[in-house]
Amino acid sequence: MLRVPANALGAKAVLSGLATYIPGYDYMRRTGGTDSARYCYAVWLRHLILANESFGAGLPTVVAELGPGDSIGIGIAALLCGAEKYYALDVVPYSDLRSNLRIFDELVRLFEQREPVPGESEFPLLYPKLRSYEFPAHLLDERHLREALRSQRVAEIRSSVERADAADSRILYKAPWAEQTVIENDCVDMIYSQAVLEHVQELRSVYEAMSRWLKRDGVMSHQIDYKCHGKANVWNGHWTYSDLVWKLIVGRRPYLLNREPHSEHVKLLREAGFRIVSETRVRSASTLRARDLAAGFRGLSEDDLTTSGAFLVATLAE
Repeated sequence: MLRVPANALGAKAVLSGLATYIPGYDYMRRTGGTDSARYCYAVWLRHLILANESFGAGLPTVVAELGPGDSIGIGIAALLCGAEKYYALDVVPYSDLRSNLRIFDELVRLFEQREPVPGESEFPLLYPKLRSYEFPAHLLDERHLREALRSQRVAEIRSSVERADAADSRILYKAPWAEQTVIENDCVDMIYSQAVLEHVQELRSVYEAMSRWLKRDGVMSHQIDYKCHGKANVWNGHWTYSDLVWKLIVGRRPYLLNREPHSEHVKLLREAGFRIVSETRVRSASTLRARDLAAGFRGLSEDDLTTSGAFLVATLAE
């Protein structure tokens, strides 16, 4: 028997899932976030700074991003910092040229002015947090930035934004992507994602793909959000829904949440051949008990039930 969620947000979530089957209903809405240049700047510099604090990764030449969303702005920031190639892989082609060019121009200005990293007052919900939000001049010194921001190089990057996927472009944008061969093995210095891996359905195969793409001395950096994304009255309430109810909530959407807890991500990451060099968790209190959870989640540990987010930096195991 189908048990409709008793909480208001749960019932609304089921109705929103059912609405995706109505002809003409827009269930491919934009993601929000990367439509802001300052957000993209803040995210890229966080990943760059923390990858160097935990691993000494240096400045990557080839970067790959999972789930860029509304723009490829985070990858553009990486290119403006000196990267030569950027792979952007998404499930839905949200990114558009006009938005990318607007963000490109704003990012050039932010780097030229050595703007501090936008902090908690501007983006209070953005993780990971930093100890200092000063511009990372220890990584991006004047000599390096003068070369990275040469007018000819900036023009070449802008041309790549305009002609993504051209043979000579610095950018390869694939949406949707399905084949692991979209990126060659052992060619990427840094793989990153921001609040994306909680949406990936084929999680094991994606971790395995990243282990193939990454160079032996490369690094990957992921911020993962385990919360319910507004689908329940409590942050971890998505674990109270049966598989059938969750299927109704997802509806026709190409993705929503995979509902995997932190321990499963860590397990799959290690099984794919990675070792964690830095793990920072966001903790949130849980009001749920085992009997409140759906059958498939009653084995969740207290640790998983109180981990609402995590930032993981990992490399390939020896």
